[in-house]
Amino acid sequence: MKLASLRLTALTLGLLGSGFAAAETYTVDRYQDDHEKGSLRWAIEQSNANTAQENEILIQAVGKAPYVIKADKPLPPIKSSVKIIGTQWEKTGEFIAIDGSNYIKGEGAKACPGANPEQYGTNVRTTTLPGLVLQDMNGVTLKGLDIHRFCIGVLVNRSSGNLIQHNRISNNYGGSGVMLTGDDGQGNSTSTTTNNNKVLDNIFIDNGDGLELTRGAAFNLVANNLFTSTKANPEPSQGIEILWGNDNAVVGNKFENYSDGLQINWGKRNYIAYNELTNNSLGFNISGDGNIFDSNKVHGNRIGIAVRSEKDAQAHTTLTKNQIWNNGKDIKRCEAGGSCVPNQRLGAIVFGVPALEHADFIGSRGGGVVIEAAKLQKTCTKPNEQGCNAIPNQAIQAPHLRADKGQVLVTAKGYPNQRYQVEFFGNTNAKSKEAELYLGSVTLTTDAQGQANSSWKPAQKAASITATVTDIHGATSELSNAIAF
Repeated sequence: MKLASLRLTALTLGLLGSGFAAAETYTVDRYQDDHEKGSLRWAIEQSNANTAQENEILIQAVGKAPYVIKADKPLPPIKSSVKIIGTQWEKTGEFIAIDGSNYIKGEGAKACPGANPEQYGTNVRTTTLPGLVLQDMNGVTLKGLDIHRFCIGVLVNRSSGNLIQHNRISNNYGGSGVMLTGDDGQGNSTSTTTNNNKVLDNIFIDNGDGLELTRGAAFNLVANNLFTSTKANPEPSQGIEILWGNDNAVVGNKFENYSDGLQINWGKRNYIAYNELTNNSLGFNISGDGNIFDSNKVHGNRIGIAVRSEKDAQAHTTLTKNQIWNNGKDIKRCEAGGSCVPNQRLGAIVFGVPALEHADFIGSRGGGVVIEAAKLQKTCTKPNEQGCNAIPNQAIQAPHLRADKGQVLVTAKGYPNQRYQVEFFGNTNAKSKEAELYLGSVTLTTDAQGQANSSWKPAQKAASITATVTDIHGATSELSNAIAF
């Protein structure tokens, strides 16, 4: 036993002698922004100099609430695996604020330039003027903080395995509240650098975009957050924007008062489930291939789910078990998304809604953003039309329903000799044409002429019934005609 103890002591002394540093805890108990001991800037600098795993920066509540640290200039990027914790949250639920308003000056979003200095605000490529910066850095935790009045609240750039939990991210008017991006510095994607981050249990208030997953951000989890915007927000764009981000999971969040609750721009295989979207111009605004929208609640928006046309004619979007009701509201909010086109067809699920890349979009494409007319896309509206994008989801046709003796008779048209799944939805109002309640499904196979017929008996009562059909590749139709039942 004595020999083992001596060996351990010798190993410890050897490690210390070789320059190995143990994890440290740094206490922030001064809110002045300087390099003196006890300031946040000092603590980040000390942690950066000590690259041991699991350093801690504990920010104490100083004086009376609200507790605010105002940065006079950009904080140093975080260069160590560290937990930065506002300690008051676990005691009282209060956040300790890190505020950028002392050095970010200007009018709203115009104070936040993009990578192109002629552009500004939300929906322009930017990594400028962030609050906390995780760049090429893994294993960081942020808790109990209110990060506000920067252009980007938290920038997670080419960084993986980080945790952002139990924070309030507010009033960041430029890029987003939290930006997870694989941007290589030139606007290109990096596919293996921004993975397995977790953004959980946060409150996002009045950011341009609440959160972004862009340029290769993949396999990240965004769950149980509130994304909300008020009338004070100059650019209520998206709760979440996914741009060329793949294989992410967005689960159990609430999105309200945006142009788009969640917008996907050409991302692939993202799983979007059990979210609630209300009072947005568009609940979901979707392009991309292989994205799955499962069991979401979509209500009180102008359009529930908008599926955009795109250059990839084979792209498919799967919609399953979603509850969609009480949409068609007069919400013309169009900051880098949304729906402001006059006489726009409204409803629960609508194909071909124009977005920023389309010629017939009406609204802001971003501050200072000008797209050449020749580069704007159009959606085909006639058979054999050229120079336009095909109707989304390969123009899959909704099934036709009719009621007969307590059963629903279904007719579906598609490709010959293929299997399709029909999902049925009920509404409590006989005049409703949406999808308030998920009722069940049936599988059918088309004949040599591409037609299939089936019957289905609901197990619960509904005043009206609608349905969608999904093909073997996962492309889902708009809703069918509604039948009183």
